[in-house]
Amino acid sequence: MFTHDRKNMREVFFRAWQHYRDEIPLEGVEQLIVTIAQRHPEYQPILNDAQRYADRDYAPQLGETNPFLHMGMHIAIAEQLSIDQPRGVRAHFRAILARTGDEHETEHRMMDCMGEMLWQAERAGVAPNAAIYLSCLARLSGIEMRES
Repeated sequence: MFTHDRKNMREVFFRAWQHYRDEIPLEGVEQLIVTIAQRHPEYQPILNDAQRYADRDYAPQLGETNPFLHMGMHIAIAEQLSIDQPRGVRAHFRAILARTGDEHETEHRMMDCMGEMLWQAERAGVAPNAAIYLSCLARLSGIEMRES
């Protein structure tokens, strides 16, 4: 699903939402996209207007949240949890969930850690480092990190 082509990636989101609205059976990642969009009603007007939002830029320095990045991070966390990769992410999720009592809030806290990892990688011009992500999750979950 993920690609470096922003327009193509966004089209997956628009198509999934349109299929949902048209009551067309959802395939593959479409169900996950729709579930995430349902938990984010503030993004539904964006998904309803592909022509307007397909090429829109979002400026974090102006306090704007990129809804496609946000929903994509939810998808990434769901995929991580489904296979427990990076190893231990599921245990961190459960521990954070025990503290928050809310799956969606737990994912948002995890997204802060993911964002930190991605920001550090971009700043240094290197690949994302799962150890940074897991270390941040450990601070949130209270689970001590162990060397493999």
